[in-house]
Amino acid sequence: MNDISTLALVWGKAWPILAAILFFGLLIATHEGGHFLTAKLFKVRVNEFSLGMGPVLWKKQKAETQYSLRALPVGGYVAMEGEDGDSEVDGAFGSKPPWQRAIIILAGATVNLLTGLIIMAVMLGTSDLIGTPAVSQFRDNAASKAQGLREGDRILSVNNHVVRTEYDLSFYMSKDKDGVMDFVVDRDGKNVSLKHVTFETEEVEGTQVVKYDFAIVGVKPGFKNVVKYSVLDSLSIVRIVWVSLWDLATGNFSMRDMAGPVGTVQAVADTTSDAAKSGNLSRLLLILALIAINVGAFNLIPFPALDGGRFLFIMLEGIFRRPISKEFQAAVNTVGMAMLFGLMIMVTFSDVFKLLR
Repeated sequence: MNDISTLALVWGKAWPILAAILFFGLLIATHEGGHFLTAKLFKVRVNEFSLGMGPVLWKKQKAETQYSLRALPVGGYVAMEGEDGDSEVDGAFGSKPPWQRAIIILAGATVNLLTGLIIMAVMLGTSDLIGTPAVSQFRDNAASKAQGLREGDRILSVNNHVVRTEYDLSFYMSKDKDGVMDFVVDRDGKNVSLKHVTFETEEVEGTQVVKYDFAIVGVKPGFKNVVKYSVLDSLSIVRIVWVSLWDLATGNFSMRDMAGPVGTVQAVADTTSDAAKSGNLSRLLLILALIAINVGAFNLIPFPALDGGRFLFIMLEGIFRRPISKEFQAAVNTVGMAMLFGLMIMVTFSDVFKLLR
């Protein structure tokens, strides 16, 4: 193999990974940009705007703000004056009213969610059909049809979980352990309860999974449907993120079911490569939307060090009419950050082991 062929082979493997890392960089930049712009809007002093973590690769001071690029592309931050301690400096974060601080804290995750919503709308708008949680037709010898499910049924719930989108439907069906589920469907305008609807299952990598024996109804991607389902699908993904994290915390999911930075980058890279070969961007747009919404939804969880945790402190301040001790907040956030880094290390090792298998 000559040098040009070797270079082409290496580049063919490398560019999808670089594209995935670039996308994550853009997500981080827009997230931190949301914090930064709203902080500037409310005249909060920003000491540093950083993309990445770890050693500084590049920095530039402009007015009171240092802009920096750091070596590890795993995050970023906006260091606001008085955010983690008392400060008498003009424009300190703590001196602003709670509603302004709440907007600043929530702005990063909000931008991520809006990014995912826009990508979702583009994907749906360029699709042939938009999936809905309604039964279109059954496969041959479908077990669920024999149990009472009918063509045209719009599925409203699975095992008492509300279903509004195709993502809700697939998620809650996939969570079932034995393939026997309770459905509520809209049939000709009436709610019909179907108990013990049975699906065949098969074993995949040691886990029993449900075999879907029906297809769903698709609707044309007109303006109204694109707006409607891009919002509904995005909200479904937010709920799925929170439910999945709860399942992880309660032991219903294991660490092997999670993907960390390495696994996610690899998934985006593989999908990018496939999209380039096939010319079909739908799956790539879907996974990008999923990641953007995941980042936003995860950051809104009321856990220390996350935006949701900081927002919770502001809410408590508003309820009790007095600020929570900055020292207490800093200690709790430090513990939360250590736990998050520990989790990241664990899922990263899990990702690497999966790649090596």
